[in-house]
Formats: sequence, structure tokens, C-alpha cells
Amino acid sequence: MVIAISGKSGCGNSTVSRLVAARLNIKIINYTFHDMAREMNLDFKEFCLLSEKDPKYDRYLDKKQVELASDGDCVLGSRLAIWLLKNADLKVYLKGRLEVRAKRIARRESSGFNIALMETYERDKRDRERFIRLYDIDIDKYEFADLIVDTEKGGVKYVADEIIKAFKKR
Repeated sequence: MVIAISGKSGCGNSTVSRLVAARLNIKIINYTFHDMAREMNLDFKEFCLLSEKDPKYDRYLDKKQVELASDGDCVLGSRLAIWLLKNADLKVYLKGRLEVRAKRIARRESSGFNIALMETYERDKRDRERFIRLYDIDIDKYEFADLIVDTEKGGVKYVADEIIKAFKKR
């Protein structure tokens, strides 16, 4: 069983993926740019800017995630999980408005809302352009997902419950 969960920054991908994996008692794969930045001893924002100039970082991350998920029985939470894991048993997209996601990010990172709003908007834009350029994937076109969860309708437990319900119906 493989569940792929995607969504933009601030939708709760990591938290929801961990919760779903724990509740289903399967492994979580959530290797991200945050992990790569830590491994390289770089500031996250600095790493993101570096990755925009050199596609090797995205390609390495995406390849590693697919390899880790190939063993099965896992939840993969990543920006591109639903696009990369074509044979996933359940493809889930988490959606949320920019303002709501920015508010969550501001709270998580203890930054001001206006700064988080601007940075989130810019990151969304850069991510979309980068993924189109690298893979011809438009992260704004996710209608093919098996389940689309509006993260504004409830907290992480609500979102995880929706995913688990959908998974058990399969």
C-alpha cells in the first residue's frame, strides 16, 4: 500500500503524512529540501535559491523519494508525490488558500504574516515554474488526484481522517 500526499507549502503535508503513516502503522517517507539543506549545513532559503539555479538538487530529491517508496507500505509526502508515484494506491492533494497557508507558516516559523505571505507567494511561483521546466509538471493542475482535501475545513486530524477513510474504501 502506497499513499502519495502532495500540496503547497503550509498545507500540512509533512504533519499529515506522519499522522496518516502512524495511524496505518506504515513507514513515512518525508525526505525534503529541509533535510537536504540540513545535510549540507545550509540555510533553507539559501538552499532553495541554490536549487533553482541547478536542477541536480530537485532530481536527486525526487529520485530518492521514488526509490524509498518503491518498497511499498508507505506514505510519501512531497510537493510532487502524486505526480511521481504514478502507481500509488491513493493520490491525495492538500489544498489551501495562500493567505491561510502563509498564516500557518508565519506561526510555525515565528515570522510576521506579511513576510510569510510574500515569501509563500514567491515560493509557490518559483516552484511551479521550476517543476514545469524540469518535468513539465504544473503543480496547479491536480484534479487527477483520487482525493482533494481542503485543509481549511479542519485541522490535521480532520485531514488525516479524510485520507484514511478514502484509503479504506479502496
